[in-house]
Amino acid sequence: MGTDLHALLRSLRVWAPEATTLPPFDPATAPAEPLPLFTEWFAEAVAAGQPEPHTMSLATSDEAGHPDVRTVMLHGADTTGWTFATHVTSRKGHHLAARPYAALGFYWPTLGRQVRVRGPVTAAPAQEGQADLHARSTGALAAALTGHQSEVLGSLEELAEASETAWTEAQSRPDAPVPTWTLYRLAPQEVEFFQGDARRRHVRLTYRRTGEQGWTSTLLWP
Repeated sequence: MGTDLHALLRSLRVWAPEATTLPPFDPATAPAEPLPLFTEWFAEAVAAGQPEPHTMSLATSDEAGHPDVRTVMLHGADTTGWTFATHVTSRKGHHLAARPYAALGFYWPTLGRQVRVRGPVTAAPAQEGQADLHARSTGALAAALTGHQSEVLGSLEELAEASETAWTEAQSRPDAPVPTWTLYRLAPQEVEFFQGDARRRHVRLTYRRTGEQGWTSTLLWP
């Protein structure tokens, strides 16, 4: 028996007022810059038990301007930007070489919150990318050593064999270099904070960069 997708979609509800309690957000108390607020919201998502709060959607576009999106992991965020990593030879690596601009999207449904970040992307120095990789888990290094990201795979057996070889190397050489592995840094030009409300009175606060250090903030209609 097939599933009626449309009936299933219509049966779902989001933030029913009688069953949902979401945190308030008073934009008047927001800091002058987006990073402190992002850090606060991220910490609150972790404390609330949000699964994998460090995952985010990464949107890029190819040479023709066609968009693409996937879920990746946040590696850090500071005054220089939000960082993530991938092989420079991967699809997103090729996209960023052709069009070095991207958007990030975080969604923390436990708190009804979203954060959107947009801006130009640059590759960090190679030594910084390798240091970031080697500070991560053995599994992360093994995955990077497996390589061939976005290339056509002949079979799952081929993947299993390459993965076993990579795990062995990662365990025996925790500092093994992966030349194609690259840390990317998105310098934010715009950061939006969205706080959901069960009565659909969502609060949207957008920061826009006005200069080297300056920011302005604006409320948006939901």
